[in-house]
Amino acid sequence: MSTTVSVSQPAERLPRLVWGAGLLLGSLLAIGLVVGISVGIGDMPIPLSTTYAVITNKLGWTSFELNRIHAAIVWDYRLSRSLVAAFCGAGLALAGAIMQSMLRNPLAEPYVLGISAGASTGAVLIVMLGLGAGAVSLSMGAFVGAFAAFLFVALLSNGARGGADRTILAGVAASQLFNAATSYIVTTAGNAQQARDVMFWLLGSFGGVRWPDLFLVSVVVGLGLVACLCYARVLDAFAFGDEAAASLGVNVAQTRIVLFALTAVMTATIVSMVGTIGFVGLVVPHAARFVVGPRHARLLPACAIVGAIFMVVADIASRVLIPQQSLPIGVVTALVGVPFFAVILYRLQRAS
Repeated sequence: MSTTVSVSQPAERLPRLVWGAGLLLGSLLAIGLVVGISVGIGDMPIPLSTTYAVITNKLGWTSFELNRIHAAIVWDYRLSRSLVAAFCGAGLALAGAIMQSMLRNPLAEPYVLGISAGASTGAVLIVMLGLGAGAVSLSMGAFVGAFAAFLFVALLSNGARGGADRTILAGVAASQLFNAATSYIVTTAGNAQQARDVMFWLLGSFGGVRWPDLFLVSVVVGLGLVACLCYARVLDAFAFGDEAAASLGVNVAQTRIVLFALTAVMTATIVSMVGTIGFVGLVVPHAARFVVGPRHARLLPACAIVGAIFMVVADIASRVLIPQQSLPIGVVTALVGVPFFAVILYRLQRAS
């Protein structure tokens, strides 16, 4: 009897491994296709074959004869923008799934800790008061402001000992405080053009990202995904509450510190780079959970994949909805997120 069990288990696992590998490969191909389509869309349309030729030429795999202007547009501008959008979508969706699990709240998202509000204040200080110089200083100011908000929430919610409700309330307080500070600075220290530039940045934009930004966000999101996957079973335990997780041997305080810090790092990096992009961390985890179920070993990679595709598609929409004009990416995600948010509220109301 024991021999039969030991032989049948690998036989049962093999189809699952094959199916999982095929699904992963299909997902990566889907992301690559969406990114290729995104690169080809703009004032100067570029065929997908040209995009492929530019990439393979730059990697040294081929030596196609290409139009230099097309090659420069693809490699120096559009490709880096699309890849940054993919990693930002993956990071925000991953952070949203972590927040919803840790706080046991289906309406939680990465910005519930007030990180976006703090980043906005830091960026506005750089722009309005003329501190530093260039986009690097703006990103650094946003990053510092995001972590200032995170530390404020940690202190107000009593750190790792604070419960989910207390953490949410502390996040709301931090958001109100830093949003008020941002409004005050914009009102008293800036001219009309500066205020317009700040508002456009606050709504999110991929227009200024380049290859160094891709390197940073890919490392942060990639390491964040690996670290969160190590806590997949722990997150499953948190679905039953802190006390249930503790009874299963989970160090609740340590886990809260680590996962909230990971969420803060990913969110602060993304916000400091491209501004505030709302609703991605709220919408995508629910969509991924509907497809793959609640187990985090499957949910977290699914969130990263769906988030990447969603953000690239939203970036495409932001460039084509209005001819000769680019919408802030936050406007596009809000157009999708607000109806979805209303559906979630309606379902919660019916369930209660």
